[in-house]
Amino acid sequence: MIVVFLFGLRALTGPGIRETTWRDVTRWHLKEIACAFHCYAEEHGALPPPAIYSNEGKPLLSWRVALLPYLKNQALYDEFHLDEPWDGPHNIKLLPKMPSVFRDLAPDAPPQQTSTTFRVFVGPGTPFEGPRGIKLPKDFPDGTSNTFLVVEAAEAVPWTKPAELAYAPEGALPALGRQPRSFLVALADASARSVFKEKLSEAALRAAITRNGRENIELP
Repeated sequence: MIVVFLFGLRALTGPGIRETTWRDVTRWHLKEIACAFHCYAEEHGALPPPAIYSNEGKPLLSWRVALLPYLKNQALYDEFHLDEPWDGPHNIKLLPKMPSVFRDLAPDAPPQQTSTTFRVFVGPGTPFEGPRGIKLPKDFPDGTSNTFLVVEAAEAVPWTKPAELAYAPEGALPALGRQPRSFLVALADASARSVFKEKLSEAALRAAITRNGRENIELP
C-alpha cells in the first residue's frame, strides 16, 4: 500500500510564496496527484478513466473529481452529483472549491482560481486510452518511469471539466508548460520532474506520452 507523505506543502501555497520556490511546490503537487492515482489503482485495480461518464457514455466530470477521496477531499467529492455534467446547475457551484493541489502557483496567477493546467493525454497508447481504466503497471510495457501520467499544459481548463489533451500518433502536439523553456510532469512511477523542451526531441516526447510503443527512451 502506497503511503502519501505531504510534507506540509500546502502551507507553502499562500500569497507569500517566494518566486524561487513556486515551481518546486508545483512539482510536489504533481507528485501528490501521481500518488493519488496509485492509491486509486490499488483500490480499484486500474487507473481511473479520463472522465466520470453517464450511463450513455457521455463524459460528465474530470478524473480530478474522481481523485478527490485520495487527495484528502472526500467531503468535497461527496458534494458532487456524479450523474450531472460539470457545468450542470448543482456541480457548477462547486467550481470555486478547487483544491490547492490543482492551483497555478505562478506569481502572476490570479488569487481566485477555478481552472488548472494539470491535464492528461488521451488517445491511442496513452495511460488514459478510452473509457476504461488502464492497469498499473501491467499495461505499461514501456515502463512507468518512461511514461507521462500528468503534464503541465500551456492552457488551463475548468478543473471539473473533462477536457484533456488529445493525442494522435500523426497529429500535432499541444503546447506544454507555463514557462517557455520547460514544463512539469508526473510520471507513471509517481515521480515528478521538470522537462526542458530544447533537450527533448519530438520523437522522445511522443514516446513518453505513450505507454506501449516499445520505445527505449531516457528522459533528459
